[in-house]
Amino acid sequence: MADHKEKDEITGIDTTGHDWDGIKELNNPLPRWWLWTLYATIVWAIAYTIAYPAWPLINSATGGVLGYSTRGEVADQIAAVDAQNAEVAQRLASADLSTLAPDDPAHRYGVAGGASVFLSHCSQCHGSGAAGAVGYPNLLDDDWLWGGTLEDIEYTVRHGIRNEADPDARWSQMPAFGELLEGEEIAATVEHVLTLSGKDHDAALAAQGAILFEEQCAACHGEAGEGMRDQGAPRLSDAIWLYGGDRDTLTKTITYSRFGVMPPWGPRLDEAEIKAVTLYLHQLGGGE
Repeated sequence: MADHKEKDEITGIDTTGHDWDGIKELNNPLPRWWLWTLYATIVWAIAYTIAYPAWPLINSATGGVLGYSTRGEVADQIAAVDAQNAEVAQRLASADLSTLAPDDPAHRYGVAGGASVFLSHCSQCHGSGAAGAVGYPNLLDDDWLWGGTLEDIEYTVRHGIRNEADPDARWSQMPAFGELLEGEEIAATVEHVLTLSGKDHDAALAAQGAILFEEQCAACHGEAGEGMRDQGAPRLSDAIWLYGGDRDTLTKTITYSRFGVMPPWGPRLDEAEIKAVTLYLHQLGGGE
C-alpha cells in the first residue's frame, strides 16, 4: 500500500495509498485540539475508574479510592428523612389506630407512608391500585375474607394467611371435594352455588345440590352462602369472586379446593410501617 502513496496534485497533501474507483484518500492529520481532547478523556476515564466503583469482580466490584457509593448516598438521604419523621413515626407506632383521628398528623403520615409500603411490598399481588387479580383479593370492596376493620387488617398484615412461617397466621382450609363427592354430586352443588348469586342454573340439579351444600358446605359458607369471616370462608351470594364464579371455575374450585397464602409482614416491616399500611388500606374505601 505504501508503494501507491503520492501527493494529491490539487491539495499537495500525501495520500494514504487507498484508491476506490479513482477516488484517493488524503492523509489529513487530525486536528490537535481533537487529539488532546481524546487523550484527556482517556486520562479522565482511567482516573474515574480508580476513584469510583467501576470494575466488576466475581462477587462485587472495585470500591474506588474515594469510597463513594450511590447506594450509600441514597441510604444517607433515607436516614435523614427518617430522622426528620422519627417523632411522628414513633407516635404512629405506639398509637391505637381505632382512636387515631383522621386529622392527626400521625394518621396523615401513616396514610401517606402506607401508600409507599403498599407499592413496595403488596402491589405485586394486589395490584398498584389494590384492585386485586384472580386469586388475590380486591381491597377496595367490602368483601373482606377475614374482616375489614382496622384491627382485622393490622392482624392480617402482621401475621399473614395460611403460611407456615408465623404460628399466629390466619388459617383455614377448604377440602378438595373431588376426593369426597362423585362428579354428579359436584355438578349439582355447582348449580346450587349458582343460584345463591342469582346466576342461570339447572333448577333440577340445583335442588339436589342444595342438600349437598347444606351437608358439606354450609358449616363454613352459611346456609344462604353469606360466608364466615372467622374462617375466611367467602360469601357466595354476591357477584364478588376471588377465583371466578362461572360454572367451570366453580367446578374446579369445589373439586380441587383453593389455598391462597399470604406471607407475614411482621418480621419484615417495623411497627410504624405495619400501622401505616393498615391505615392506607382501610381508607381506600373497602375497610370498615
